[in-house]
Amino acid sequence: MGLRLLPLVLLMISNIQTGQTKERPKAKVTMWPDQHVYIGETVILRCDIQGGGDTEWTYSWTVENTNNSYRNTVNQCKTQECKINSVEHTHSGKYTCSGKARDGQNPKISDAVTLTVLNWKAVLSVSPQKWVTEGDSVTLICEVKDSSTDWTFSWYKEDNTLNYKLLSDSSRGAGGNYTLSSAAVNHTGVYKCSAERAEPAYYTDHSNTQLIWVTGVSPSVSLIISPNRTQHFSQDSLSLSCEDQSNSTGWTVRIYTDILGLHTCSLLFWASQTGSTCRISPVYTSGTGVYWCQSQSGEKSNPVNITVHYWKAVLSVSPQKWVTEGDSVTLICEVKDSSTDWTFSWYKEDNTLNYKLLSDSSRGAGGNYTLSSAAVNHTGVYKCRAEREEGPGNKTYTSNMQLLLVTGVSPSVSLIISPNRTQHFSQDSLSLSCEDQSNSTGWTVRTYTDIWGLQPCKSSQTGSTCRISPIYTSDTGVYWCLSESGEKRNPVNITVHNGRVILESPVHPVTEGDSLTLRCLHRYSNPSDLTADFYKDGSLLQKQTTGEMIIHTVSKSHEGFYYCKHTERGESPKSWISVRASPVSRSLSHGLITGMTVGLSVMVLFFFTLILLWCLKNNKGRGSWSPSAVNQQNISQMSEQKRHEVTALMLLQSVREYQ
Repeated sequence: MGLRLLPLVLLMISNIQTGQTKERPKAKVTMWPDQHVYIGETVILRCDIQGGGDTEWTYSWTVENTNNSYRNTVNQCKTQECKINSVEHTHSGKYTCSGKARDGQNPKISDAVTLTVLNWKAVLSVSPQKWVTEGDSVTLICEVKDSSTDWTFSWYKEDNTLNYKLLSDSSRGAGGNYTLSSAAVNHTGVYKCSAERAEPAYYTDHSNTQLIWVTGVSPSVSLIISPNRTQHFSQDSLSLSCEDQSNSTGWTVRIYTDILGLHTCSLLFWASQTGSTCRISPVYTSGTGVYWCQSQSGEKSNPVNITVHYWKAVLSVSPQKWVTEGDSVTLICEVKDSSTDWTFSWYKEDNTLNYKLLSDSSRGAGGNYTLSSAAVNHTGVYKCRAEREEGPGNKTYTSNMQLLLVTGVSPSVSLIISPNRTQHFSQDSLSLSCEDQSNSTGWTVRTYTDIWGLQPCKSSQTGSTCRISPIYTSDTGVYWCLSESGEKRNPVNITVHNGRVILESPVHPVTEGDSLTLRCLHRYSNPSDLTADFYKDGSLLQKQTTGEMIIHTVSKSHEGFYYCKHTERGESPKSWISVRASPVSRSLSHGLITGMTVGLSVMVLFFFTLILLWCLKNNKGRGSWSPSAVNQQNISQMSEQKRHEVTALMLLQSVREYQ
């Protein structure tokens, strides 16, 4: 009987083992030809159940971030493949598929895949160059990028009224190249192109503009620049005049820049045209371009290239923004690409979020403001200002902001984060509280971000607690507690991530000898469901096993940047994990330093004693002296030899008393 049951038992064990090793079914969306397509193309969406075996599945589709009518159309798709003919912008969105087994298993839902529908765009370029001599050959090239479709092209040139007109021989550039085999002066101008196709019908917008300048015989009119140079600084004033040998009237100044395109002086609201003179005040970097004089009949003067530079004060911190109390740190203020003599002023934010001139700002006049022994009250946000007395352009430039954080002895107040981690998902909620051992009142939360700068709690502050809901990537920054008197305590780095994976790591430094646990969190899953690789400073520490990594005994060598990575869901941002010495280590270190100091003192006294004994031995038999019985006046009356002996005896007695 037992033997007849043996095959059945073996079959059951085999089925159990197969069930343990078999991959759980999972839905996955693929798109063809790509997730980025252009208007008019055909897109095929396919739903595959990976590890689903021979089970029969029924499918359904959903899409987000699109209009209601199209969303309903997608919801009606019940096949493994959904086909979208001639896509439009409304088809852009996040697509998810679901597979449900006929045998009643739970449905398998895929991760969302984003489809982006782009406009076809015509791009115009010039070959071999934009500046040619009369009689040279030059070609305008119009292309629709990333497209093998047959396109036909149209060509446009600006007229004297700043409008663009279709060229009468536009058809000869239908293949995408419009060639001037022998360029003439009247070909000078600004050009555009556009493209169209028949099946399916589509018309691109006009392309970018391109300026072609054909140089011929020097015209009678000249463009006079004041100041007489081709390079200028932002905030300068600029005068441009059209001067004819016989008559300067009837000419206007034309401008072409990559940013503004084609303009006349009178169309710029920061410029004014009086007769044939154009005055621009102030001039901006967007004014970098080509300037020329043009008559009412279309005659053009020789062009002038004008470049406008922007000077900016740039503030940096050396060696780093996070320092320990007592360290040296330097704020460096520079005006890039400038040899002009500048003087600098230094500013620090106060409790009212305003910036005040530092009382010792003059010591940073050379561009470097150094704190040779940084204190906790030096923590704050700084700016600098560069000024000059002479030279072109504006006289004063204000820098970017820089946050300096000085860490001291552990303060009585702590910044408590909930959820208690450095990285957070966008759209989550975040709570930050300043908790004092005796009294939590009087403290508020401050933040510094690269986007918003220095700010108080941006959402709701209740007592010493700041609640932010929802949080965005722009909330990434440094947060700390500020007292009414201006004390700053417990700065922490917070990172807000818009992706699907973050690293759960401690907010505050880890103490040597403690255990450290890192977890890889997924926006829509439990940590136990997510396997991940863990990295430190770019090097792999642990291959996929579980969603967490444990370092049982932390040491200073574990300090660094950590992040985790999932093969399909992406990787987390990087977070710095700081390791501080344990109280025992600090005590031992202090004891060692004290012991070495005392030992060194004893050694010095020992050798000094030997020297004194040698001196006494050499003077033996010359008399006996009692140091305690000799006063300063008596010593001054002694012979030089006797004074040496008495001094030696007094020092020897001092040594004995010290021991």
